[in-house]
Amino acid sequence: MKNTRNLICVIFIAAMMFAAGSLYAGEQKPAQTEAPGSGGITPDDIKKALGMSIYLQGGYTYNFANPDSQENRLRVFDHKANSFTLDLAQIVFTKDAPVAGLGYKLKLSAGETAKFIHATGLGISAGDDPNKSDAFDLTEAYMSYVAPLGKGLRFQFGKFVTMHGAEVIEAKDDMNYSRGLLFNYAIPFTHTGLLVGYPFSDKVTAGAYVVNGWDNFNDEGNSKTLGLSINLTPVEQFSAAINLMNGRELLGTINTNRFLSDTVVTVKPIKNWTFVVNTDYAVQSNAGLNGRDAKWYGVAGYVKYDFTDLISTSVRAEYFKDPDGVRTGTVQTAKEITLTPEFKVAKDLIVRPEYRHDWSGNEVFDSHRIALNKKSQDTIALGMMYTW
Repeated sequence: MKNTRNLICVIFIAAMMFAAGSLYAGEQKPAQTEAPGSGGITPDDIKKALGMSIYLQGGYTYNFANPDSQENRLRVFDHKANSFTLDLAQIVFTKDAPVAGLGYKLKLSAGETAKFIHATGLGISAGDDPNKSDAFDLTEAYMSYVAPLGKGLRFQFGKFVTMHGAEVIEAKDDMNYSRGLLFNYAIPFTHTGLLVGYPFSDKVTAGAYVVNGWDNFNDEGNSKTLGLSINLTPVEQFSAAINLMNGRELLGTINTNRFLSDTVVTVKPIKNWTFVVNTDYAVQSNAGLNGRDAKWYGVAGYVKYDFTDLISTSVRAEYFKDPDGVRTGTVQTAKEITLTPEFKVAKDLIVRPEYRHDWSGNEVFDSHRIALNKKSQDTIALGMMYTW
């Protein structure tokens, strides 16, 4: 944990020094006469020069069962019941790579969410040991270069978030405040390795990557994981993202092979309506009961309606099957439905109240004084997200 904090501090300082050097060595513009009362360089000027942004996210989740464990079962980031939580405090530095030029991205995360997204070898995840989990995470740190070949061949090297899934770590870029079953259990969060992408046209882009595996900073298998990503936008109202990956993953001391297929289809048939469908299918060799291959798969559907530019509402429904219990820890079929209104109450501030109902074929939810005795769970939450 100490080593992780030290690494984050070193990278943060290095990024600031690099950005300061770039500002100093950059092209000098002729001096301009400032208007009376002008303060010179503003915070927005500094933010733009550094490619910097700050993101804050927090909320409160109430579980109607009032579980003794104070846990919302089958949740990851919003796992705490009846508690105020600082989910995320992020600082991001980014620069898009121009053709024949370099770019970068550095994202540092802190808070409850950061405890669960550590890549193996770069912090202890709360999912492995809650008592030793680190509330600081180096979420992304990569360099990029666009070679002047055709429309621009892009190379990206380092640690970056996954291409899989309809949701992301930051709730502001999702339709709901809580993250769904597929995002929590079906796919990885991050990868470390090399990504090569090419825009064949405005309608077709593709990328191939070789990485250390699922949420691995250090490769634990005896070979790398390979992936393919294809994005299609034949018309403005329709888009599809198809992602495939296959490679070795360590299970205890045994090398196994893990395959994942992920597809996200987005349809915007008319103004103000958005429909999204996400499907996942995965299989891992020798990871199931009695040494057989383990599988997990599911589907999630999203509907969002924008009443105005400031008010919208979203509904998510999911089905996730874990027949070997390798992802959730229990052999089960889990489902959930979530209703999330959204209010943009001020510039860059989003407020989302939320109601969610989870249920399972097994008794995986606990209640007050009676552990693990229910097949369903109901929660309400209030989430707030701010970006500067």
